[in-house]
Amino acid sequence: MRTNRKAAGRTAAALLTACALALVAGCSGSGGKDSEDKADDGGGGTKAKTPPMKIAMVTHSGEGDTFWDIVQSGAEVAAAKDNVDFLYAANKEGKEQAQLIQSYIDQDVDGLVVSLAKPEAVKAVIAKATAAGIPVVTINSGAEFSKPFGALSHIGQDEAIAGEAVGEELTKRGKKKALCVIHEQGNVSLEARCAGVKKAFGGTVENLNVEGTNMPSSTSSIEAKLQSAKDIDTVVTLGAPFAAASVKAKAGAGSGAEINTFDLNEDVVKQLKAKEIGFAVDQQPYLQGYLAVDELWLNKNNGNVVGGGKPVLTGPALVTEKDVPALEKFTARGTR
Repeated sequence: MRTNRKAAGRTAAALLTACALALVAGCSGSGGKDSEDKADDGGGGTKAKTPPMKIAMVTHSGEGDTFWDIVQSGAEVAAAKDNVDFLYAANKEGKEQAQLIQSYIDQDVDGLVVSLAKPEAVKAVIAKATAAGIPVVTINSGAEFSKPFGALSHIGQDEAIAGEAVGEELTKRGKKKALCVIHEQGNVSLEARCAGVKKAFGGTVENLNVEGTNMPSSTSSIEAKLQSAKDIDTVVTLGAPFAAASVKAKAGAGSGAEINTFDLNEDVVKQLKAKEIGFAVDQQPYLQGYLAVDELWLNKNNGNVVGGGKPVLTGPALVTEKDVPALEKFTARGTR
């Protein structure tokens, strides 16, 4: 697994932060049950004796997006450890996402975790949350909007840097024309990824918008593009489920294009092992959910702000078939 050099320093800082959090939450003399309680395989610890909290997460996930299942897994383990009642809701549309956030403000939650895929749609309601004294941590997307919107901090990867890492890797692999598949129009993070690929790639990049919540339609769109543009020698998908769709589209089109993707799940690791995918970009979604809940708990109980208010990077790292042995057991249980 190779971490992009531009993000290496900040990624290392993020890992140190994670270790510090584990020590504070799991080993503190003031937070924990009897010592016989064991940490689970997903990174949980003994349950805190701090007062109960209610934390809600609202994301832009579409139906069937396994990425957000992994984020939730991390958040739920941290919540169980921190004596937190964890609530989750999602909608891919910005307006509906704002309504969900408002519903949790009305429930007087103790903290909010929000993704900023469509930042302008949720800007006003996040302002309402902070005005009501509800701290907000942003995750995954829209890092540049986090601080201006009044969030404590942002947890995720730098999408532009991640895109550039992909562009550099494609150049090393001798690719000439890339198809960058955007599965959600208007998502600022997806657009930043493709822009990063284009910036660093020595060849040409063409974007293709597909209907991300309709996988058969997405597969057909990719297949049609590969059939009409035989010079495309690599496809870059921006989410793990679309890697499988592209593998299928490639076969249907009789294309020789290499498939590469952002994000990991169990299927992607299997496809890496089978050499159906060249490489994947890991941004550690489990860590995003886990740290977001932990930060809100730490902020309430100890006044901490993870990263000193700066973005806490959880990626990117490039993963190839060489990394499969180390990752299989984690992806099989849904934590990577």
